[in-house]
Amino acid sequence: MLKVDDSTLPEIEAADIRTYLATQENKTLLRFLTCGSVDDGKSTLIGRLLFDTKLIFEDQLSALEQDSRKHGTTGEDIDFALLVDGLEAERQQGITIDVAYRFFSTPLRKFIVADTPGHEQYTRNMATGASTADLAIVLVDARQGILRQTRRHSMIASLLGIRHIVLAVNKIDLVDFDEAIFNDIVAEYESFAKDLGFTSMVPIPMSARYGDNVTRASEKTPWYSGPSLLDHLETVDVEAEARERPFRFPVQYVNRPNLDFRGFAGTVASGTVAVGDDVVVAKSGKRSRVKRIASYGGDKARAVEGEAVTLLLEDEIEVSRGNMLVAPEARPHVADQLAANVVWFDEHPLLPGRMYLLRTETDEVNATVSHLKHRININNFAHEAAKCLNLNEVGVCNFSLQAPIAFDAFQDDRTTGAFVLIDRLTNATVGAGMMLYPLRRAANIHWQALDVSKNSRAELKHQKPAVLWFTGLSGSGKSTVANLLEKKLHAAGRHTYILDGDNVRHGLNRDLGFTEEDRVENIRRVAEVARLMADAGLIVLVSFISPFRAERRMARDLMAQDEFVEVFVDTPFEECARRDPKGLYARALKGEIKNFTGVDSPYEEPERADVHLKTVGRAPEDLADELETWMRERGYC
Repeated sequence: MLKVDDSTLPEIEAADIRTYLATQENKTLLRFLTCGSVDDGKSTLIGRLLFDTKLIFEDQLSALEQDSRKHGTTGEDIDFALLVDGLEAERQQGITIDVAYRFFSTPLRKFIVADTPGHEQYTRNMATGASTADLAIVLVDARQGILRQTRRHSMIASLLGIRHIVLAVNKIDLVDFDEAIFNDIVAEYESFAKDLGFTSMVPIPMSARYGDNVTRASEKTPWYSGPSLLDHLETVDVEAEARERPFRFPVQYVNRPNLDFRGFAGTVASGTVAVGDDVVVAKSGKRSRVKRIASYGGDKARAVEGEAVTLLLEDEIEVSRGNMLVAPEARPHVADQLAANVVWFDEHPLLPGRMYLLRTETDEVNATVSHLKHRININNFAHEAAKCLNLNEVGVCNFSLQAPIAFDAFQDDRTTGAFVLIDRLTNATVGAGMMLYPLRRAANIHWQALDVSKNSRAELKHQKPAVLWFTGLSGSGKSTVANLLEKKLHAAGRHTYILDGDNVRHGLNRDLGFTEEDRVENIRRVAEVARLMADAGLIVLVSFISPFRAERRMARDLMAQDEFVEVFVDTPFEECARRDPKGLYARALKGEIKNFTGVDSPYEEPERADVHLKTVGRAPEDLADELETWMRERGYC
C-alpha cells in the first residue's frame, strides 16, 4: 500500500488559503445598481446573475423553487426576482420596495449590486442606491420602450455622479428578438441622454428570465455583436477618474487617548496621502505635514481612497469633526452660500425660506433655501419656474448656511460634494443634494464689528431684549392682546415695537401672497426684522398667524437663548369664525378667499408654547395682565 506523508498538508492548505485571499484582495470592486420603471425585470436580472455565476447554494435553490411556487410570477419556471425581493410585501405585490444589496464575485472582479425600486413613490430609495454606485443598469421593457421613470432614474443617476450606463433592453424574447425594436429604443435613449454627461453607454438586448446575453452571448440575437452583460461588468474601467482626484480627508473624530497621541480619524475620500506629505486644514488654511498614518493593522507608509486611517501631524493645529485635511495645491471651496442640485423626497414640498439641516459626510449646519432657481423637467430637461419642489422633483437651489462648510463640486468629488437635507422637526431625510459651486457674493460679504453691543443698548433702556411671538388663528385676539400689552409696557417706561401681520404686508411684505411658499417667506422676513430690533435692545411684539411650526422654530433659532417667547393665543376655529372681525371667515367659507388658514390652509398648533393663553371666557385685558406678570417674573421688564 502506498503510504502518503500528510504532515505537510496543513502547510499546503494554509498557503492555498493565503494565495486565495491575496487574489481576492487584489480584485477590483465594481458597485452598480439596477434601475428603471416598474416590472422591467431588475430583480430578475440580479437573480439570474447570481444563478449563472454559481453563487446560489443548493438549499437556497430549493427554497427559491418553493417560493416560486408560492409567490412567483413565471409559471413553472424559477422566479429569480425572489432572490432579492426579500420583504413579504414585495413578494405579495411582485414589486421591489426597499433597496436590496447583494455581493458576488467572478474570477476577474468583485461586485456589490443594489436592486432599486421602480415605483415613483420609492424614488428616494433609488437615489440611495445610486449614491455609491459606479455604474447603472437601466432596464427597459422591450414592449414598453422608454418610460417616464426610465428618464427620471437616468437623470438621477447622472446627478449622482454615475458616468457609466448599461441600457438593458429586457424581455427581448417577448418581441421575438426583434432587432428593429431594439434599435428604436436605443436611438430614443441616446437622444434623450446625450446631455446627461455619461462617459459610456452600452446597449444590450437581453432576456433576464432565460439568460440571453446576461452571462454569455445568445444564439437568438445573431445581429448583436456586443458583449454580454457580465463581460462588460468585468471589464468596464470606472477607476480612471478616481485616480485623478486630489487628496481629501474628512475628519470624523479627533482621537486623543493620551497626551502623546493626537490623531485625526476618518476615511480617505479621494486621492492618496503618504508620510511626509504636506496637508492643509480646509477651513482655516493652516498647514502641516503628515507624521504618521496609523491603522488597525499598524502604521502605514501610504493610504489610498477608501481606507480608514488616523493621521498624526507634525504641528499642533486645530482640526475638528466637520473639517477636512486636503492637498495644498488643490483646496476645496469654503463658503456659507452655495448652489446645488436637489432631489426632493418628502410629501411636504421644499419651500424657499424654510430652514433645514444640511448634513455632509462629517459636517452639519442649519441651511435655508434662499432661492429656488428652477425645476428641471425630466422629459426634456427644460428649466421651469417654480415656487416649490414636490415629491420626486429635481431642481436647482441657492442655499444660505449659518456657518461655512468645506466642499467640492459634486462632479469633482461625490463624497465631499454631496449632502442630505433633514427636517428639523421630524428628523426625517427630506432631500438629497449635489453641490455645484459657491456663490460669488458670499466672498464679498463680511460681518462688520460694532463697538456698541446688544447688551449695552438694552442696559440703557433698563430692560431685557425679547421677541414675543404671538401665534394663533385669524381673529383669535393676537393683535388685541399684543396692543394692550404694549400699552402696559410703554406706561412702565419700556421700549417696545409691534410687528403686526397686516401692517407689515402694507410695506415690507406687500409683494407676498398667501400661498404656502409666500407664508414661509413672510415669516422669514419678519423674523429677520425682529432679530435686528432685539439687537437694538427692544422688546418686540410680533403678531402673525405664522401657521407652520417649522417657521416658528426658524424664528426661535435666529434669536439668542431665552430671547424668543412663543405665545399661543388659543381660540377655537368656531369662535374665531363667530367673531370674524374682518369678515374674512364668511368669505373664505364661501370659497371667495383661497389659502385661508383654518379653512383650506392648515394651522399647526404649537406643541410646547412658552405661554399658552386660552381666550374663551376671558377678557383681553386679563390676558395682557397675565402675560405682563409672566414677563416680570422672568426679568424681561
